Amino acid sequence: MTRRLMLVAAILGALAAPAVARADAVTQWNLNAATALMVTAGQGPQVSVPNMAMVHGAVYDAVNAIDGGHQGYLLTPRVARRNDSKEAAAAAAAYRMLLNLVPTQKPALDLLYSSALAGIPDGSAKTRGIAVGELAAAAMIEARTDDGRFGSFRFTVGSLPGQWRPVLPAFVNDPFAWLKDVRPFLLESGTQFTTLGPAPLASRRYAKEFNEVKSIGRATGSTRTPDQTLGARYWAENPPLTWSRVIRNVSAQQNVSLVDNARLFAMAYMTAADSLITVWNEKARWSFWRPITAIREAATDGNPDTAPDPDWLPLIPTPPYTEHPSGHAGLTGSFVTTFQSFFGTDRIGWTDTNNGGLTRSFTRASQALDELVEARIWSGIHFRSADEQSARIARQVSRYRDRHFFQPVVAAEPEDDDDDGLLGG
Repeated sequence: MTRRLMLVAAILGALAAPAVARADAVTQWNLNAATALMVTAGQGPQVSVPNMAMVHGAVYDAVNAIDGGHQGYLLTPRVARRNDSKEAAAAAAAYRMLLNLVPTQKPALDLLYSSALAGIPDGSAKTRGIAVGELAAAAMIEARTDDGRFGSFRFTVGSLPGQWRPVLPAFVNDPFAWLKDVRPFLLESGTQFTTLGPAPLASRRYAKEFNEVKSIGRATGSTRTPDQTLGARYWAENPPLTWSRVIRNVSAQQNVSLVDNARLFAMAYMTAADSLITVWNEKARWSFWRPITAIREAATDGNPDTAPDPDWLPLIPTPPYTEHPSGHAGLTGSFVTTFQSFFGTDRIGWTDTNNGGLTRSFTRASQALDELVEARIWSGIHFRSADEQSARIARQVSRYRDRHFFQPVVAAEPEDDDDDGLLGG
């Protein structure tokens, strides 16, 4: 099979799997984007989350340029006609962004785009909608040029107690550590919000967190329950893949309209991107060692309440970047706080089965974040404060977003949509 056919088959295979009831152009292109970026291209959170923010930021601007109900991100609201096709605008914006981000997948993306446009009646509304979507994508591509992605920064490798160093099995230094230098989407800078930092090595709090993860997070002989082990493994999936699936399902369950989906998805991914940018700045700032290093080298930490275990291993392999704060908690916190803000309640529940066949159910959005905080400890890869402080970053970014972006606008005077000299029709 040629590489071109393999790319097409990968996306079509994902589309054939059970995913979302009542998909619209926004949720369908979220699935297309998640498949292209996270599955076919294999992008991890540091790369895929900013990319998803770009895709959904452009989709939001395209749809909002027609609807005009909220502040634009890069485009002025209502720069298009009211009866222009929002479906065509969303598809064109997402397609053009993905072509820019993963150009080698053009054959598969062309097929998806052609299929999307085939379902929209031909006519001037469709043509103008496509033009609006292309305009939104062009604006986003220009805005994100030279935004700090793909830089040379790598985390500092230390050798003293408390300092981070690469860990087994591969002893890799995060090749995507440049995320800390990426220009945020919403915040003024990636250092706008900070954390209190990890507990001092000699403190009682450090010993408490140390002994907690040492006991419950070890690969074998741990104090975990079977359900905690399942929870740890569920949350070990590529986090943006989990949340792309969840946000589509929540949208369907809540019967969110295409216009509101455009805003919801942009809010979630831009918040997540800025939370991760902030987290990676803090990771570089504190450069704290991971539990596997801390536990194996505890004889050097100066704390009488910690004891070394030179053979200790975590349940889940440790990621190749510094400990504090947690990337997953920042990402998960971003989606949870976005749900709470957008729907005006924490009573948003869902059941999700990940790609490994593991299922978790929640009756409130906050339960997912609470479990994630615990799950990273059950996994043996984080101290508690790394998760809790990262969740706080997500809340701060979300509150800032709600004060400065995506605000409703005053309804404009009706316009002559079809050039017949009559308003509104």
